[in-house]
Amino acid sequence: MPNSSEDTSRVAEFEKSLDELEKLVQRMEQGELSLDDSLQSFERGVALYRSCQGALDQAKLRVNLLLDPAAPENAQPFSPDTP
Repeated sequence: MPNSSEDTSRVAEFEKSLDELEKLVQRMEQGELSLDDSLQSFERGVALYRSCQGALDQAKLRVNLLLDPAAPENAQPFSPDTP
């Protein structure tokens, strides 16, 4: 099982990637980039998106393992109203 400093590092990396992606989108939406810069920004954005999506998929798997260790693929989300 990963230690908490490794978990903290993964969260920090996810947040850094998400922040960079948001800034990249803002720059692209301004419409002032050259075509070459836009293509490079798009490529970087796709890489950041995939990185963030991978991190979210791993987090979902960890949650499913906690909810149902015997069959994580069948884990059902808990209800906030359940004691």
